[in-house]
Amino acid sequence: MGSGVQEQRASLQGEVLPNIHPKTKDLQQTRSILNSIFSGALAGAVAKTAVAPLDRTKIIFQVSSDRFSGKEAYRLIYRTYLKNGFFSLWRGNSATMVRVIPYAAIQFCAHEQYTRMLGGYYGFQGKVLPPIPRFLAGAVAGFTAVMLTYPLDMVRARMAVTPKEMYSNILHVFVRISRDEGLKTLYRGFAPTMLGVIPYAGLSFFTYDTLKKLHSEHTGRPDPYSYERMAFGACAGLISQSASYPLDVVRRRMQTAGVTGHTYGTILGTMKEIVVEEGLIRGLYKGLSMNWVKGPLAVGISFTTFDHTQIVLKKLHEMGYTGR
Repeated sequence: MGSGVQEQRASLQGEVLPNIHPKTKDLQQTRSILNSIFSGALAGAVAKTAVAPLDRTKIIFQVSSDRFSGKEAYRLIYRTYLKNGFFSLWRGNSATMVRVIPYAAIQFCAHEQYTRMLGGYYGFQGKVLPPIPRFLAGAVAGFTAVMLTYPLDMVRARMAVTPKEMYSNILHVFVRISRDEGLKTLYRGFAPTMLGVIPYAGLSFFTYDTLKKLHSEHTGRPDPYSYERMAFGACAGLISQSASYPLDVVRRRMQTAGVTGHTYGTILGTMKEIVVEEGLIRGLYKGLSMNWVKGPLAVGISFTTFDHTQIVLKKLHEMGYTGR
């Protein structure tokens, strides 16, 4: 990779090139972190809002024993629209935003920081990491984000599968779960989530960065076009979500057990019950075909939004310096 590409990537990630004053270095690192937090938050919000109706439909099928098909998914969406109106398709999206904004902000920011740390350790500062550290940076970033925001994901799942009469708002979900089921219920499904996020986040960031690296080497352009970023993100979403999908089904079953009448206890026990009642493919992979539409779209939008926001913030900063 040429030096110009290295400098551009280093600048985008907030890396500091040699011969920079320590105070300037600290300022650049602080600005890089703030830019990553803002860009990640915006990326998560835009992506999740765009696919919210499909995401809600997927969760409803995941936590029920009803057989999934594209036709049945369409019927569910249409019935929901006729009964409760257009915006009911986004029910639970407010809880999603409360969860996804800090989650995405933490994940993208953590990924940048872990990439910098691993780059320094392996001698790849400012450049694309080797394959294993590249996967590790994404996996640990996802692990960090989930660990800090999990109760919000629990709340979002409950709101997605229940009528408005049961939970009126986000705070009401917290209050009722704490009162009726105990505080530990807020972490039900935590273990499969943590296990699932390692292949999901690891493969997601790994695939996206790998495709960008191959694109740069093949074309000589350090910045892919928007549609190319979308395509790279879509591939990342397709691979990562397919790899971690059974654990996603398990965590949804465990999260919503209090309102579906089931008593799922352990990961293996939940998997066994799903397979016995519904079969391996129809149970643990229920809704995967919808995820092949929703997932790539969401991840593509997320990565594209993050990259472009970073670029815009960098240009605004440069214009600010030029205008002084």
